[in-house]
Amino acid sequence: MGSVKKLFTLDEGIAKELAIVALAMHKSQREVVETALDFYFDYTDGIIADKITDEIKCGKMKVHDSEDVYKELGIEL
Repeated sequence: MGSVKKLFTLDEGIAKELAIVALAMHKSQREVVETALDFYFDYTDGIIADKITDEIKCGKMKVHDSEDVYKELGIEL
């Protein structure tokens, strides 16, 4: 996978902690940030899945049978 350059500002305390953690783990700050974001995205995936489940249960979101969707779109399997 390719790389994308991002520029952002961190709170001074977070930036210091990032430097300390990276040094202690013998990793670059980029590696620590990527690992932290990966963990965070896994966590938020669960939160989003729970929210969708709740919306389906209370009728705010409708679920369609895949066969009906394929038929509507003219997709043959």
